[in-house]
Amino acid sequence: MLAAFAASAALAADADSELLAQGRALFLQGAVPPCAVCHTLKDAGSSGAIGPLLDELQPDADRVVSAMKNGIGLMPSFRTTLDDAQMRALARYVSKASGGAK
Repeated sequence: MLAAFAASAALAADADSELLAQGRALFLQGAVPPCAVCHTLKDAGSSGAIGPLLDELQPDADRVVSAMKNGIGLMPSFRTTLDDAQMRALARYVSKASGGAK
């Protein structure tokens, strides 16, 4: 039983790693415009000066999804360019990389 639990945990970790990798790729270049153009995020090596510094803001994933869907300030909505799964992946990455994930 312990082995099954360990295998399940390993699969979950692999799935999260894949989700984070997809989110990072979207942050750097997949989103149009790429998030890295406007936002600073140390993990991504980005130093955008238009949007908030994500390492300081440390948003949770729900906050990131809301901003992507609705736009906020100068940030446009990504509703027509990213699907829900892509937004969730990007939000998970930003939240985890910035320290906002609990």
